[in-house]
Amino acid sequence: MVNIIQKLLNVLGHEVVVSRKAASERSAGIWKSPGNLNVKALLLPRTTGEVSQIMKICHEYAQPVVPHGGLSGVAEGAITQPDEMALSLERMNAIYEIDEAAKTVSVGAGVILENLRNAVAEKNLLFPLDIGAKGSCMIGGNISTNAGGVQVIRYGSTRSMVLGLEVVLADGTILSSMDKMIKNNAGYDLKQLFIGSEGTLGIITKAVLKLEEAPLSTNTAYVAFNSYSKVMQFLRIAGQKLAGTLSSFELIWQDYFELMTSPPSHYRPPLPHGFPYYVLIEAQGVDRKKDSIRFQDLLENALESNLIEDAAISHTNSDFQWFWGIRESVDFIFTTHDPVFLYDISLPIPSMEDYAAMVRRKLQQKWPKSRFYVFGHMGDGNLHLFASCGQEDHATKHQVDEIVFSPLSKLGGSITAEHGIGLEKKAWLHLSRSPEEIQLMKQIKKLLDPKGILNRGKIIDL
Repeated sequence: MVNIIQKLLNVLGHEVVVSRKAASERSAGIWKSPGNLNVKALLLPRTTGEVSQIMKICHEYAQPVVPHGGLSGVAEGAITQPDEMALSLERMNAIYEIDEAAKTVSVGAGVILENLRNAVAEKNLLFPLDIGAKGSCMIGGNISTNAGGVQVIRYGSTRSMVLGLEVVLADGTILSSMDKMIKNNAGYDLKQLFIGSEGTLGIITKAVLKLEEAPLSTNTAYVAFNSYSKVMQFLRIAGQKLAGTLSSFELIWQDYFELMTSPPSHYRPPLPHGFPYYVLIEAQGVDRKKDSIRFQDLLENALESNLIEDAAISHTNSDFQWFWGIRESVDFIFTTHDPVFLYDISLPIPSMEDYAAMVRRKLQQKWPKSRFYVFGHMGDGNLHLFASCGQEDHATKHQVDEIVFSPLSKLGGSITAEHGIGLEKKAWLHLSRSPEEIQLMKQIKKLLDPKGILNRGKIIDL
């Protein structure tokens, strides 16, 4: 039987099939220094047809394949073993059509998120997905992980932005449903199977995405609070008073705010240190004058009623970059603490304060010198947790996982809000999904990928 590498070369050539040695010159990811790729081959298809040819051959040989996008994920969803092939969508990076009338855009899976946002902005349109890795992550990866970001409170997660998909199944079958319609109630909505499936059910090659009108005004501020109950009150009032323009409500605990605004960080504090909670609030609208007045009135009334302690408004683009830099420059944590464990959990908003305090208390009981930082997208119930205990061995990671994850079931929360399961959280999936749900997931996986070759071992085992 012809060697699989040779067969792939015969069909696709050296431009598509990259050797193990050449692939080893590439980084395996941009998160936590994972080293370089060590794979049987790196596959760089240019078209959906080439992806289909690759998968037909790999299915014939029962060859495991790991889809790669921008490699910015943090749940070990793109880790590739030496006996596996990596299939990168990076060459499939065309923006095929921006339909201004229908407010849709058709793209290849390899389009970088920031490039897409910039392209539609030139047409006075907005693709509202906005995450810290937007300069490197790709649309296919965003869809396969159902990425969230800082504007979910207004626009929803990636799932709500996808109108149509083209997907290549494990056996090479091309499933094309590139609909532009917002409403299509004709039977099962099969695209939903692949959104958030982390490349385990099929390889996303193209997408039709929903766009919004670009905002004409953006008002941003940092707000300080002396109690969590007032934060919750302010969230409710902001939603009411901002007339549907509230786009971000990022809650930051004191420790993270002070870390990010103290030397050696180059960010200065927009508000004084010492408050237990800070909120980065943003509203986007279409009337600069009215929106600005409404935003300032919200803050002034909150100050007069002692709901908030202090506020700082962004007045320039420089202010805007400064304010968001404090929130998004999370890499700084890794320069000051090593090792660090990262989590993205969701839970009901009223439970956040007690949950974070409980996790902090248990970490400090076990590791008295541990450091713990909390911030997140409060408006949609998502918190990011960073824990540093001074150790990185498997036993320590498991203990920290147990402290973070175990309370979530009783609270009605989830072990992951937006990063996905991958390999990192697979052992804890039972805390967020019932046995019946997990069994059905396995049946769907078995149906679509009977040989188990797509992103083998991620999320669930067959």
